[in-house]
Amino acid sequence: MDANIVLSLSGVMVRREEKIILGPVDFSVSEGERWVILGPNGAGKSTLLKLLAAMSFPTQGIVEILGEILGKVDVFELRPRIGFCSSALVETIPEDELVRDVVLTAAYAIMGRWKEEYDLWDESRAIALLTTFGVRNLGDRRFGTLSEGERKRVQICRALMADPEVLLLDEPAAGLDLGGREDILSRFANFSRDSQAPVTILVTHHIEEIPEGTTHALLMKDGLIAVSGPVDEVITSEHVSEVFGLQVSVQKENGRFFARA
Repeated sequence: MDANIVLSLSGVMVRREEKIILGPVDFSVSEGERWVILGPNGAGKSTLLKLLAAMSFPTQGIVEILGEILGKVDVFELRPRIGFCSSALVETIPEDELVRDVVLTAAYAIMGRWKEEYDLWDESRAIALLTTFGVRNLGDRRFGTLSEGERKRVQICRALMADPEVLLLDEPAAGLDLGGREDILSRFANFSRDSQAPVTILVTHHIEEIPEGTTHALLMKDGLIAVSGPVDEVITSEHVSEVFGLQVSVQKENGRFFARA
């Protein structure tokens, strides 16, 4: 694999019983890139993201993550190098856990604080992340008392706690009202401008949720990649209309995309 390539899928397929739900797929992500994956329900977006997060394995093909081949590496050593944020993970967070500890425990790749010790660097990083995403004042609250938007921001902080080399976000703005969506996308865009920020891949259904600063896009349909490449070449009226099966007009303004049927 090229030294600049961080993630790579070659001839990858995922089959559930007799149905192929993904593939065949060839896809690669290089250092410094910020990707968005879009497509309708059932397109294979979340399945693809779970492969990249080393949370599932392909039926066939090669998945290479950070220079390691899935199936030939201890995933428990690989996963801490990957920040992963999804609605499925929220269900595993104890409702009575302090917000500060939800973030801190990611340093040990565990869920739920017990008797482990954290040093000053860990505590400082957790506070810095909570500050960056606007939830520092919630540090002593119980996770179960947070709003949906607050939970999403805490999840992103947790995903970043171990200083991952790759950050994967599965619909981080889903379920949020307009104010909550714009706040989280703005904070994420500001964070991504840092030259030390990890490679990021964000999955969404809506082009309005593409953060400013996104460099590349991948459109999926029926478990296949319809088109991928630089974001301005992919997120067009023609491509979006074809993938979603609806005549759509796409416009870009101030670094953000908007669609109208």
